Amino acid sequence: MRERAGEKWTDTGYVFTTRTGQPIEPRNLYRSFTRVAKSADLRVIRLHDARHGTATLLTAAGVAPRVMMEILGHSQIAVTMNVYTHVVQDTQREAVSHMDRLLRRRPRS
Repeated sequence: MRERAGEKWTDTGYVFTTRTGQPIEPRNLYRSFTRVAKSADLRVIRLHDARHGTATLLTAAGVAPRVMMEILGHSQIAVTMNVYTHVVQDTQREAVSHMDRLLRRRPRS
Protein backbone atom coordinates (compact mmCIF):
# COMPACT_ATOMS: atom_id res chain seq x y z
CA MET A 1 0.00 0.00 0.00
CA ARG A 2 2.88 2.30 0.82
CA GLU A 3 4.40 1.85 -2.64
CA ARG A 4 1.06 2.33 -4.33
CA ALA A 5 0.36 5.55 -2.40
CA GLY A 6 3.76 6.96 -3.30
CA GLU A 7 4.26 10.52 -2.06
CA LYS A 8 0.70 10.63 -0.70
CA TRP A 9 1.75 8.11 2.01
CA THR A 10 2.00 9.36 5.58
CA ASP A 11 4.08 7.14 7.86
CA THR A 12 2.13 7.05 11.13
CA GLY A 13 3.61 3.81 12.47
CA TYR A 14 0.18 2.17 12.61
CA VAL A 15 -0.25 -1.37 11.36
CA PHE A 16 -3.78 -0.87 10.04
CA THR A 17 -4.25 2.32 8.08
CA THR A 18 -6.09 3.88 5.18
CA ARG A 19 -4.63 3.59 1.69
CA THR A 20 -2.47 6.64 2.40
CA GLY A 21 -1.19 5.56 5.84
CA GLN A 22 -3.59 7.70 7.87
CA PRO A 23 -5.33 6.28 10.98
CA ILE A 24 -8.63 4.61 10.19
CA GLU A 25 -11.68 6.59 11.28
CA PRO A 26 -13.73 4.59 13.84
CA ARG A 27 -16.97 5.00 11.84
CA ASN A 28 -15.30 3.61 8.73
CA LEU A 29 -13.80 0.70 10.65
CA TYR A 30 -17.18 -0.19 12.12
CA ARG A 31 -18.86 0.08 8.74
CA SER A 32 -16.29 -2.36 7.27
CA PHE A 33 -16.62 -4.67 10.27
CA THR A 34 -20.41 -4.71 9.87
CA ARG A 35 -20.14 -5.49 6.16
CA VAL A 36 -17.72 -8.39 6.78
CA ALA A 37 -19.86 -9.81 9.60
CA LYS A 38 -23.02 -9.72 7.48
CA SER A 39 -21.29 -11.32 4.50
CA ALA A 40 -20.13 -14.14 6.82
CA ASP A 41 -23.67 -14.56 8.20
CA LEU A 42 -22.51 -13.50 11.66
CA ARG A 43 -24.49 -11.44 14.12
CA VAL A 44 -23.24 -7.86 14.11
CA ILE A 45 -21.88 -6.74 17.48
CA ARG A 46 -20.11 -3.64 18.71
CA LEU A 47 -16.34 -3.82 18.28
CA HIS A 48 -16.03 -3.09 21.98
CA ASP A 49 -17.96 -6.29 22.69
CA ALA A 50 -15.35 -8.16 20.65
CA ARG A 51 -12.72 -6.95 23.16
CA HIS A 52 -14.73 -8.47 26.03
CA GLY A 53 -15.12 -11.69 24.05
CA THR A 54 -11.41 -11.80 23.33
CA ALA A 55 -10.57 -11.42 27.02
CA THR A 56 -13.03 -14.13 27.97
CA LEU A 57 -11.72 -16.58 25.37
CA LEU A 58 -8.11 -15.89 26.38
CA THR A 59 -9.05 -16.57 30.02
CA ALA A 60 -10.76 -19.83 29.08
CA ALA A 61 -7.65 -20.82 27.10
CA GLY A 62 -5.51 -20.33 30.20
CA VAL A 63 -3.60 -17.30 28.95
CA ALA A 64 -1.81 -15.49 31.77
CA PRO A 65 -3.55 -12.29 32.93
CA ARG A 66 -0.43 -10.18 32.30
CA VAL A 67 -0.32 -11.40 28.69
CA MET A 68 -4.03 -10.58 28.24
CA MET A 69 -3.40 -7.12 29.65
CA GLU A 70 -0.69 -6.55 27.02
CA ILE A 71 -2.83 -7.89 24.17
CA LEU A 72 -5.76 -5.66 25.12
CA GLY A 73 -3.51 -2.65 25.69
CA HIS A 74 -4.54 -2.01 29.28
CA SER A 75 -2.23 -0.19 31.67
CA GLN A 76 -3.64 -1.90 34.78
CA ILE A 77 -4.31 -5.59 35.23
CA ALA A 78 -7.38 -4.81 37.36
CA VAL A 79 -9.14 -3.38 34.29
CA THR A 80 -8.41 -6.55 32.33
CA MET A 81 -9.53 -8.91 35.07
CA ASN A 82 -12.45 -7.00 36.59
CA VAL A 83 -14.02 -5.38 33.54
CA TYR A 84 -13.10 -7.38 30.48
CA THR A 85 -12.98 -11.03 31.49
CA HIS A 86 -16.16 -12.99 32.01
CA VAL A 87 -16.11 -16.52 33.38
CA VAL A 88 -17.60 -19.03 30.99
CA GLN A 89 -19.71 -21.86 32.35
CA ASP A 90 -17.26 -24.58 31.24
CA THR A 91 -14.48 -22.89 33.19
CA GLN A 92 -16.68 -22.79 36.29
CA ARG A 93 -17.49 -26.49 35.91
CA GLU A 94 -13.81 -27.33 35.52
CA ALA A 95 -12.92 -25.39 38.69
CA VAL A 96 -15.64 -27.15 40.67
CA SER A 97 -14.46 -30.49 39.30
CA HIS A 98 -10.92 -29.76 40.53
CA MET A 99 -12.27 -28.93 43.98
CA ASP A 100 -14.32 -32.13 43.97
CA ARG A 101 -11.24 -34.22 43.18
CA LEU A 102 -9.20 -32.47 45.88
CA LEU A 103 -11.86 -32.97 48.51
CA ARG A 104 -12.41 -36.64 47.66
CA ARG A 105 -8.75 -37.59 48.10
CA ARG A 106 -8.26 -40.14 50.80
CA PRO A 107 -5.81 -39.28 53.53
CA ARG A 108 -2.49 -41.10 53.48
CA SER A 109 -1.97 -43.82 56.06
